[in-house]
This record gives sequence, C-alpha cells and structure tokens, in this order.
Amino acid sequence: MDLTQFEHQYDHLARDVASFKRAISNKLVYSVGKDPVSARPEDWLHAVSYAVRDHLVERWMKTTRAQYAQDVKRVYYLSMEFLIGRTFSNALLALELMPTIRQALGELDVDVDKLFDLEPDAALGNGGLGRLAACFLDSMATIGVPGFGYGIRYDYGMFRQTIVDGRQVEVPDYWLNQGNPWEFPRPEVHYRVRFGGYLETTGQGVDSIVRWVGTDDVLAMAYDTIIPGYGTQATNTLRLWSAKATEEMNLKAFNQGNYFGAVEGKNHSENVSRVLYPDDSTLSGRELRLRQEYFFVSASLQDLVHRYLRTHTGFEALPDKVSIHLNDTHPVLAIPELMRILVDEHRVPWAQAWALSQKVFSYTNHTLMHEALETWPVDLFGRVLPRHLRIIFDINADFLAAITKKNGHQPELMRRVSLIDESGERRVRMAYLAVVASHSINGVSALHSELMKESIFADFARLWPERFNNKTNGVTPRRWLAQANPGLAALIDQRVGRGWRRHLDDLEGLRHSLDLPGFLGAFRKVKRQNKERLARYVLKHMGVTLNPDALFDVQVKRIHEYKRQLLNLLHVVSRYRAILANPDAQWVPRVVVFAGKAASAYHMAKLVIKLINDVARTVNNDPRVGDRLKVVFIPNYSVSLAEIIIPAADLSEQISTAGTEASGTGNMKFALNGALTIGTMDGANVEIHQQVGADNIFIFGNTTPEVAEIRARGYQPRALYEGNAELKATLDAIRDGLFSPDEPGRFQQIYDVLVNWGDHYLLLADYASYVAAQADVDMLYRNPDAWARKAVLNVAGMGVFSSDRTIAEYADQIWHSRPVVLPLPHTVQLAVEASAAVSSGS
Repeated sequence: MDLTQFEHQYDHLARDVASFKRAISNKLVYSVGKDPVSARPEDWLHAVSYAVRDHLVERWMKTTRAQYAQDVKRVYYLSMEFLIGRTFSNALLALELMPTIRQALGELDVDVDKLFDLEPDAALGNGGLGRLAACFLDSMATIGVPGFGYGIRYDYGMFRQTIVDGRQVEVPDYWLNQGNPWEFPRPEVHYRVRFGGYLETTGQGVDSIVRWVGTDDVLAMAYDTIIPGYGTQATNTLRLWSAKATEEMNLKAFNQGNYFGAVEGKNHSENVSRVLYPDDSTLSGRELRLRQEYFFVSASLQDLVHRYLRTHTGFEALPDKVSIHLNDTHPVLAIPELMRILVDEHRVPWAQAWALSQKVFSYTNHTLMHEALETWPVDLFGRVLPRHLRIIFDINADFLAAITKKNGHQPELMRRVSLIDESGERRVRMAYLAVVASHSINGVSALHSELMKESIFADFARLWPERFNNKTNGVTPRRWLAQANPGLAALIDQRVGRGWRRHLDDLEGLRHSLDLPGFLGAFRKVKRQNKERLARYVLKHMGVTLNPDALFDVQVKRIHEYKRQLLNLLHVVSRYRAILANPDAQWVPRVVVFAGKAASAYHMAKLVIKLINDVARTVNNDPRVGDRLKVVFIPNYSVSLAEIIIPAADLSEQISTAGTEASGTGNMKFALNGALTIGTMDGANVEIHQQVGADNIFIFGNTTPEVAEIRARGYQPRALYEGNAELKATLDAIRDGLFSPDEPGRFQQIYDVLVNWGDHYLLLADYASYVAAQADVDMLYRNPDAWARKAVLNVAGMGVFSSDRTIAEYADQIWHSRPVVLPLPHTVQLAVEASAAVSSGS
C-alpha cells in the first residue's frame, strides 16, 4: 500500500458523515447563532463553511510551524487582483469532501446545490491576470511552495454587470453583504501607510538621511484566507489588506453638530480599499489608483520584513529567505518601498540595499502594448509619494551612470531606457523600473516572451539577456476540469485513473481510448449534458431557448478591441444574412455565446456590447431563422459562470490580432474541457497548436510578422471592404441601422473605425480567412465522431498547460524555492511503520 492510500484511509476516518452532521449542527447553533428551525439557507452555508474550514485550520497551522522550523525561503506573490471565485466548493474539492458533505447535508434536509449558488464570487479581479494569480496560489500550495499571496480586500469587487436595453450598466458588487466565513480578520496585524507630506534631508548623496514627514496616514489591516493544496497537507495564505482610518471620528466636529464632517476623514482614508478599478478617466480616479497600489505594497513589504526579522538579524540573508514576485506593473512600487524600509528605517547603506533588492525581486510582464505599460506623471507621483519619487530618481541616476560606464556616452540609448520618460509630460515608467530592479523578467507564452525581448524591452534584453525568460501560463485542473466538468472528470477517471488532478500529463493516456467501443459516444453524452445545463441557465436568466444539438460557439473574455469580439460578430451578421438569402440550405445550427465586462470608461467596448445585444435581439426574434442561429450575451461574467459556460463549448474563439495577446488562459480551459479552438497564431495558441496538432485546431489570419508588414506598408481597410462583397454588405447593414432601426446611426463609429480610420487591430485583414475557417468548422461538425475524436485529442494534449507545471518552473528557475516538508498525520505514520515492518519480514 503506498503513502497516498494511507493518507486516503486516514482522511476517510476523519470525514465520516455522522461527525460532519454534528459539526454542521454545532456551527449553526454556536457560531452562526441560529436554531435549525428558523435557519435560512445562508445560515446553513455559513455553518457548513465553518465546519469545513476547521479541517483546513489544522493543516494551515502545521504548515506554518514547519515553514518556520525549516527556515524555508518564502515566495511573496504580489498582485492587485485575485479572482478566486467561490471558496466553499474549492475547499470541498481540495479536501475531497464533496460526497461526505452532500450526504451530511442531505440527511439534514439541506440542498447543497442551492448552497453553492448562494456563495458570492469574490470578484477581486477583472480577467486573466486575477484568475492566473488564483491558479498560481492553488498550485503553490499543491506542490508545497511556501507562499503568501498579497492583495487588497476590496469592499466592492469588479462591478456587477447588468444589461439594460442592450447596454452595459455597472452596479456595485458588495460581495461581503452576507459576511465571509472563509476569512480570518487580523486586527492585531496592521501597518501605517503614508501619503503626501514632504522630505527633510540630512547629509549628501544616496546615503544621506531622509525623513518623510507631514504625511496623511491610513492603516492597513490584514484579513487571511487559507489556500489549501490538493492531495497534500500543505496550505498557504492569501493576505488581503483593508484600509482603516487612523482616527475613527472627529468627536469635536460631531459634538458641534457637524455629523458628516465628523466622519469625512475616516471615509476618505478608507476609500483606498473601497472598489476595484476606480474609473481612471478623471484625475481623482487616477490618484486613487496610485494610492491603492502603494497602499497594498507598503503593507505587504512591512509585513514580510517584519516576518523575516522574527528569525533573522541583519539583512544579509534576505535573498536566501525571501522572493518577491511582481504580477505585472501594479505592484512595482514595492521596489522603492523596500529601498525605503531598508535605507530609511534600518539604515542599510544604499549600495547594499540596492544589491539586496535586485536579488529579491522578479517580474512577470503581461502585455506587449505600450499603452498598457503603466506610467505615472511625475507631478502626481511626487505629490502622493515624494520619498519614492526621490528613490526612483536615485535608482535611475545610478542605472544611467552604469550604462554610460559600460557603453560610453549614448544619449539616445539613455533616453530610451531612462526610468523617466522626458518626452512631453514627464512620467515614471513602472515597467522599466521593474526590469532594472528584477533578477528575472518573464513573459507568459513562448511567442510573447520573444516579442517582449524584441519590442518593449529590446534595449534591456541587449543589456541583460540572462534576465529574460519564458514561463508559459497554466490553469489548475482541479477547478477547471474536476470541479467545472464532473461528468468529463468521471469519464477520464475511468480511462486513466484519478492522478491527472496532480499530474495533468496523465491525460495523454486518453489517446489510447479513442477506438474503444462506446468511448466517443460517452464523451459526446457528457458534452451534451453540459450544453443542456447552460441552456437551462440561459432560459432561466434570459428567456432565450437554445438547442443543445447546435454547435455552441463561445467567446467569453474581457471586452476589448484587441480581443476582437467584433470580428466574431461580423461573421454572425454575415451568417444571418446568408440564412435569410438561402433558408433551405443545410445549415449547421449554431449558438453564438458572448460574455465579458467592458471597463466602465471604455466607450468603444461598451458600444460593441450594445451591438452584440442588438444583433441578438434581431436574430433571435426573426422567425425566418428559427434554430439555425441564436446569439446570446450572458451578463456578469464571473468564475462561477465560466464553470457553466466553458464545459458547454464546442468551439473556443481565441481570435486576437497576432502579437497582441500575451498568453490567454481561457484558451487552455476550453481545450481542457473538450472544445476545439478557432484562433490566430497568438499567445499560447501557438503552443496549443503544437500540443494538439495542426489537424485538431482551426488556425486562421495573419501571423505576427505579417501583421507588422501590413502596418509598415500602410493598412488599407477600405480596399478590403470594397473588394469583398460579403464583407461590404455586412458592414453596410451595421452602418445603415439593420440592427438599430430606432437609431440608424448608432453604430456609425464602429463602421468608421473598421473602414475609414484604419483599425489598429486589422479586423478586415483577417475577415476572409476567419470566414473560411468557420466554414471548415461547419463541415467537421456534420461528422459527430470526427468532431468528438478531435475534441478528445485536445483534452489529451493539455497536460503541459497545468499551473502546477508553471509554478514548478517558477520555483526552480526563478524563486529557487524548495517545498516545505510536512510531518505525516499520526495515523499514517503508524501505518507506514507497520508496512515497513512487514516488508522487512520482521
């Protein structure tokens, strides 16, 4: 009997249904304070959450003690977003408690499925960046990397998206309105975060003594959430910071009757953690965003330095015990903050502090678009963070001096690599600061990492080629297959065993099942059940009836011009017109699903949402079309909604302009769940193409070099428009109000962007190729076994796209972190010793 079996037996003993019934009942009475007779479903959810949480706490404390005892190197993952989704179902998955809890709640006459639906999504992120961070925390715990996630406990997550008359309307998402049983408030863990003020300097040069005084302060209070590993006793911690005022109320103002003024300072201070992504179309919104970024990195850096100093004196060992990873540019203020803590508070000499910092920091870049690389006006930066601006100026001076010493005086090179952009309004280049300070800079797909070195960081890659590397993204198979798609998970278990949850490469074994009698039929049955589930959701929430036998064509992601939802929609309009022209043709029925949020100030993206909904209204209500074509835009896309949509997809739309998508992780989730990809050679599509084979993916469009060539010679979209009658008629229909008869000019701007203004993302240049690929999709879908065969090969090829593999590469090649070693549970230890005795013959 191997160790896994012993652990399974041990866990089974601890998880019997009767003990959980008692635990849930006790939590309902003594923790929630409700009588079972009057308890609401929300009360039962909290009770069972507390009961399950208790099983994690022991592991959590055991892991923490082991980390301190072994003095391990800790990885601190800093991210402005953690899109963790629902915690309850994830905990049941990690603990493998789902059957036990279902039975226990059933015997208590509680519907567990309704409880799942009651838990709010912790929407503390917008899209791929935040969801990747959540996957990474899961994998760090699963493979034993000693890690801490640091972020902000936003009171209001990413807004709740409603659709009113086809338009996006943002509604506050107060995800904490029912409380959060999964977090541990830590009022004793708080740090003072300072803003504004001015500097007093004694002495000269970088080793002068600087005092930052006259500041406007706020307190950062910690809230901890346990991150469990799967199939292991190891856990990690997500620590989120909430802003608290240094003074609760101005009592003098209150006593004078100025009740609003009495709490004005408190409200102002606590706004810093109020909402994710304040609207940055105003100066005050941009300043709040800067304050948010500094707020969370200052608290995090103070916290991790405090933890380091609990077991160490002096900072010589800091790089051996601490690794700080910057998830994009949002946490880059951690660099000057660490310098401030070391130099100002601990009197570490500047040169030593900088050398330590460069060994501690690593940085992941998530974009190739210059406009998305964060910069801050020097004036704003200096007003909010004067000490950090001074530190950045000093870092820049040292950096440019070193470049000059090595390469001679090259003014143009120095202008290009300076941390301060001097062209026009002077701005601090945060991505450049990250590159200068980090010992490792990685992209998130093979293509992206190469383009990163050739474009945005070309000068730095020539200076320090050894710092640049690739770490292709991954997704956690626990949530995105085991949890999201239990039918497919069970089928895979039958064919290759259960080990794929930790070793996703095991999916390769599905290739041997392709010719087994009944396997493809069973695979198709699972897919149809998932489509029926999505159809029920759409009917319930949107009143639209979908045909589960139709091809489900899905594009769900943030609404952005470079992701090209518009290209998809052009095909939909073209298809609609073709059906009307030839209704008796043998059409493959198709359901086109869109979902995703547009940034509140992004006018063009919101106009695209309106067009999608106007097209959907027209198509879905046209009796001449019937079930041949349906279009739906599902509001308020979230992790939980993705778990319903992704398993139902037949076709995965990954159609960004080549060279714009850093990686994508949605593409991996769809393929893992048996969808075929239609996509450009962009981001991780390139690597998916390599893994599944050219025959099992629909690739179209211009490649990255071809895109560059088109732009270099001058993109001429009107010529493409005039030269393709189908495309012209489609665009004319949109322009002339076919889908907006109440306001015929509503979509003139979309027409102008695509035809007259030289759309930067080249939709029309890829249109003909895209439509041709969609025709290939139709042809294949007419052969159910051939389609299912290719879908299975996609699942089988996804082993490399596990976030466990990604994190193992980070830990080994960037962080140089080793797993914590945990003692075995006592029962397991006894069994191991007994087995050893038997094996030795004693």
